Amino acid sequence: FTMDLSIKNFILIDEIQYLKNPSNFLKYFFDEYSGKIKMLVSGSSAFYLDAKFKDSLAGRKRIFNVSTLSFREFLRFKNDNDMSVKDFGNLSMQEKEKVSLYFREYIIYGGYPRVVLAPLEEKQEIMQELAYSYIKKDIYDANIRHSEIFYKLFKILSQQIGSLINTSELSATLGVSKSSIDNYLFVMQKSFHIRLIRPFFKNIRKELTKMPKIYFSDLGLRNFFADNFKNLELREDSGPLLENAALRQLVEKYDESNIKFWRTIQKNEVDFVVGDKEAFEVKSRLKNFKKENYKIFIENYPDIKFHIISFDVLSEEVNKLTDNFKVMEIWQV
Repeated sequence: FTMDLSIKNFILIDEIQYLKNPSNFLKYFFDEYSGKIKMLVSGSSAFYLDAKFKDSLAGRKRIFNVSTLSFREFLRFKNDNDMSVKDFGNLSMQEKEKVSLYFREYIIYGGYPRVVLAPLEEKQEIMQELAYSYIKKDIYDANIRHSEIFYKLFKILSQQIGSLINTSELSATLGVSKSSIDNYLFVMQKSFHIRLIRPFFKNIRKELTKMPKIYFSDLGLRNFFADNFKNLELREDSGPLLENAALRQLVEKYDESNIKFWRTIQKNEVDFVVGDKEAFEVKSRLKNFKKENYKIFIENYPDIKFHIISFDVLSEEVNKLTDNFKVMEIWQV
């Protein structure tokens, strides 16, 4: 094809990692046609991108991580552009009910665009197709030999969202080495399927845990591997699912590397701590919040603002809280 180099041209290249030497290719175009060609390149696996790029391209690139749809993007895909730009902290009762219904779908089927756009009766089938096609490619790209173990690990992790990950236990359960489990988890992260959240600690001696907590990047993918697409009210895992959804909301607002969890050896725990400024505890039922369970954290970190995240919050439940904790609907995060 030909280009008019008297004007700036934009070129989009998908799955750039499949070029033999993508860094040299991009470097040549940047140096040869600087100011005349802007290249937008994408790849679905950071694992394979890291392996194929021999040059850092420092000064020649900007990197963007593109996740599945955020909740506001989900609303736009539902053709509700007005709601997608609303201030969620200032909605009418009717608008709150509408947002709540949208979020119920989002938390079950996630944010893959094809799934969001599909009719309800087709969503599970499309989710299955996406899950197996993407993960099959991940297995190939990462040269994973035991694909059945890789899939089994996904299923196990889907039942452990919000829990500490013990790679030694996973190794024993699946009958593979701990190094293999570490490698599988690394590939899952680099392929943007899971997130491992690290512990927050400062100077309290009993903040000892070093194990991360596991979450899925997309709730629809998680529910596919958990084989559970039931409505929120019918689920036994509504608590962990809301916790995973809260993290998905938080990563839209904060740098993921600054999002931690807090846990002591006595199992005192706060779901998320962002930097050293804000803490978030997720409760599927606000009435289950007991202030005494968070006394140690609040006393040791009085400058960290403590928030409670819940779903379909009732005003009378908020009024029963004796302290000035900020209570947020999950879609307000």
